[in-house]
Amino acid sequence: MEIFRHDLNINFLGMRKVSVVVSAILILVSIWAITVRGLNYGLDFTGGVLIQVNYERPVDVGDVRSALAKAGFDHAMVQSVGGTRQISIRLQLPKNLGKQESPDKLAGTLSRQVLSALQAGHPGARLAQAPDFVGPEVGQQLKQSGIYAVIVVIIGIMIYLGARFEKRFAIAAVASEVHDTVITLGIIALVQREFDMTVLASILAVVGYSINDKVVVFDRVRELFRVTRKSRTQDILNRAINNTLSRTIITSGFTALAMASLYLFGGAAVHGFAITMLIGILVGTLSSIFFASPLLLWLGVSKKDLMPMTRENPELARRP
Repeated sequence: MEIFRHDLNINFLGMRKVSVVVSAILILVSIWAITVRGLNYGLDFTGGVLIQVNYERPVDVGDVRSALAKAGFDHAMVQSVGGTRQISIRLQLPKNLGKQESPDKLAGTLSRQVLSALQAGHPGARLAQAPDFVGPEVGQQLKQSGIYAVIVVIIGIMIYLGARFEKRFAIAAVASEVHDTVITLGIIALVQREFDMTVLASILAVVGYSINDKVVVFDRVRELFRVTRKSRTQDILNRAINNTLSRTIITSGFTALAMASLYLFGGAAVHGFAITMLIGILVGTLSSIFFASPLLLWLGVSKKDLMPMTRENPELARRP
């Protein structure tokens, strides 16, 4: 299945100066957004209150979330527990609550406000148990674990590509991964989208998705270098991008369609995951075409880098 002809010949590398400048601007804006505006950390990272509510009759999670939003709890995490009559609600501590109060007193004040909002629509709502307070220390540990996970993934990718292809490919791939991750995080920080564990999971998924797309292009580059006798590196990279363009667009399109369906029909609990994946798919697809390949050209990759070593190598000559 192809959208574009296999012999398509668009000069993507001819636009490399513009594309690299655009990428540099996006990275700078993203770094500014992350460092100045900061990420809008959710309850998973900041701590808060866990409230369990029982209803006399089955209740829709969407109705509970709407009632909380009307009362000013816009970022409440609402889930059903063991059926449709027991609801788990996780909330951040509002900034207008007294900072000198004890955690238990703050949790009690917040639970009464929540229960009052819910009883306005469902008088039979009752607290199932005393609210639990979760401190920010756990969130700090989660942030550190998330950072370590991203670093480990990127290092693993670099080791794999260095062994599978050549060190220049590994450098280009890792630079592209950093590019995609920073821009995705920058967009989330710029629009102040809540950053919780589902968004962190989607960031790791974006890293994996993005590298898969680049490996396909890199593998085609290697094949073309081996079967082409006389061609410039720029021509080889252009052909590789054009040859895999249909595959790239189809894969990205269907993945984006799945994420859009998840956003529309999966409920508010997965909105952050779906939105982040959509951003990452767009950024990763464009970087495979307009950033990774120009970077390979700048690094000086050539045909001899991918050819098997001959016995003229002294180390190989000593082998039987």
